[in-house]
Amino acid sequence: MSTAPTPTKDTLDSSITCISVVLADDHPLVQDGIKTRFEDIDDINVIGVAATGQELLDIASELRPDVIITDISMPNINGLEATRLLSQSHPEIKILILTMHDNKEYMQNAIDSGAKGYILKDQPAVDMIDAVRKIHDGGTHFCSSAANVLDNNAKDTSKLTKREQAILIELLNGLNNKHVAEKLSISLRTVECHRGNIYRKLDTHSMAGLIRYAKKHGYI
Repeated sequence: MSTAPTPTKDTLDSSITCISVVLADDHPLVQDGIKTRFEDIDDINVIGVAATGQELLDIASELRPDVIITDISMPNINGLEATRLLSQSHPEIKILILTMHDNKEYMQNAIDSGAKGYILKDQPAVDMIDAVRKIHDGGTHFCSSAANVLDNNAKDTSKLTKREQAILIELLNGLNNKHVAEKLSISLRTVECHRGNIYRKLDTHSMAGLIRYAKKHGYI
């Protein structure tokens, strides 16, 4: 009994969604290696490559890929800054960071810049392929180290009770203690007590510190 041939890009059913991808890495060998990994993947098509951050911005604007895979260390504009700019100008493009940097600061910056995934170059090819599919479908894909950064962020946010979070939002809106009390229908003393707890829990003593926290955790 004969077996059916394995589908290739040339015989791919037109009903299957093909994910368009742009690669950004300043090492040609790395570019070639990644492209080779995708050659036999029916639903992923590499449509462009970039060797600098500026090239990435230009190619992304021209080709409008579904997904970008970018390194962090690149000439002109690094991958994190390019990610931030693209997240602002083309939020529909999903960005996956592929790097050798197993560093919490880089991971946090990638997440803050709008990356939907962060994986290391020493991971199996199947992880990268899975990451591309996941973020294209609206999900996220972070290596275990980056996932720990996200978990820590969630724990930081949970430091505040729901009432404290509500008061924090009103403070960020510019209300003073008296107006917060009136809006939330609580006593001025209660607001003052909660405000003191907020400062203590977030280890800050200024409004500027609250604003930094709020930006980091998505309140503003």
